[in-house]
Amino acid sequence: MATKSKELSIEDKLWATADQLRGSMDASTYRNVVLGLIFLKYVSDSFEEKRQEVLKTDYPEDAEDPDVYLAANIFWVPKEARWEIVQKAAKTPQLGEAIDKAMVALEKSNASIKGILTKNYESPDLDKTRLGGVVDLISEINIGDKNSKENDVLGRVYEYFLQQFASAEGKHGGEFYTPRSIVRTLVEMIEPYKGRIYDPCCGSGGMFVQSKKFVDEHQGVLANLAVYGQESNPSTWKLAKMNLAIRGIDSDLGGHQADTFTNDLHKGMRFDYILANPPFNIKQWNGDKLEEDARWKYGMPPLGNANYAWIEHIISKLTPDGKAGFVLANGALSTSSKAELAIRKAVLEDDKIDAIVSLPSQMFYSTGIPVSLWFVDMNKESPDERSRKGETLFIDARELGEMVDRTHREFSIEDIKKIADVYHAYRGTNGQEYKDVAGFCKVAKLDEIQKNDYVLTPGRYVGLAEQEDDGVPYEEKMIRLTTELKEQFEESNRLEKQIKDVLKGLGYEI
Repeated sequence: MATKSKELSIEDKLWATADQLRGSMDASTYRNVVLGLIFLKYVSDSFEEKRQEVLKTDYPEDAEDPDVYLAANIFWVPKEARWEIVQKAAKTPQLGEAIDKAMVALEKSNASIKGILTKNYESPDLDKTRLGGVVDLISEINIGDKNSKENDVLGRVYEYFLQQFASAEGKHGGEFYTPRSIVRTLVEMIEPYKGRIYDPCCGSGGMFVQSKKFVDEHQGVLANLAVYGQESNPSTWKLAKMNLAIRGIDSDLGGHQADTFTNDLHKGMRFDYILANPPFNIKQWNGDKLEEDARWKYGMPPLGNANYAWIEHIISKLTPDGKAGFVLANGALSTSSKAELAIRKAVLEDDKIDAIVSLPSQMFYSTGIPVSLWFVDMNKESPDERSRKGETLFIDARELGEMVDRTHREFSIEDIKKIADVYHAYRGTNGQEYKDVAGFCKVAKLDEIQKNDYVLTPGRYVGLAEQEDDGVPYEEKMIRLTTELKEQFEESNRLEKQIKDVLKGLGYEI
């Protein structure tokens, strides 16, 4: 899966230009400065396109009526916040002041984004000449033309920038960005067509963006999907609000950032779908304040690791027919600590774990540790699907994916389809017959999982892939292999002698 759109040459140009702005700025400040500009351009273009439509009607005076835009789910952009004002100031010392005024005016006119936009463009830390260069490049993107509409240019530029920032910030980048191919895999597997969708640690909102794309690609209606989320980091919460606004996704992320465990902003609500990439192995999660919490149906999670707290929180938020897909570090599959093993056993015996998918290494920007996808289904006996009572599907996808640069791997569209097709065949929802494939997928019943001490590592169940018979007789193959091994031993001895001779010449004996 490409990391940037092939149709656009502007992404790399814009990134290179924006990167010059960084200077000594804090990474998150720099990130919000650049993404804030892209957001301002997007809402201004959307507004202007609607404005031109209204001017051609019988009531052109309505072009300056905020209600006309709000009714069309478009931000009302006051005159001082329109991109043309910023663009005119691009080559002047007043550029920072013009942008700050635009951001203030935009927030004042739209309550849903109050307090989320960056307003420090007048800062002396920002080189105004370079800032003007970024403004000029962003000005080249016009969402009103046909190509930009079809390709969601600004939305894709925004996503590309999130990915680049995540890569540049390493470990901290994972706090706001989940690689797109992982999100896409989750979405293709749980298929959120309609209902309530929730992410308890939503980062910059990538799960919701891919869900919207899924609905669009399957001729669904976005209005049938209600989006809810929560994020504890204030900077990341603002990123999510902007990201979803750019995509036209109406959402409820709460009125502020908040910790999901200690301040659940959607308390008492249940959801049809949950997608999440919780932070891995969090040690300090305030569990000591929540020992009597109703969410711990399967047992109190250990205070030193939040992984199982996330599992129980997610299950507690699902409707009786709800489905969830989420990412966890591989340690959660097999941890033998008393509390976690007891919870995992209880969840399995309650028949909630539908599937586990192990991922390749190097899929994340934030960590090199191996991770897996967990899928929960609250009703494995749905009349619309094949009954999977007492079963769990294991998929070992560690051999899939391709390196997209020196350090990062991604799933291709074909990889995602291969995984999702197996899952839907297992569920009986795609008309395909499910079959175990050695080395890749296996359906295990609860008694088999019990015999494996409730360990959920896919490799333990799928076994090794079958090796093709190459037609070479065993004796002939062994003669060839032993001959090759003899030659390699001889070469090793030759090199060893050569190294000793060189060291001896330098006065060193081994």
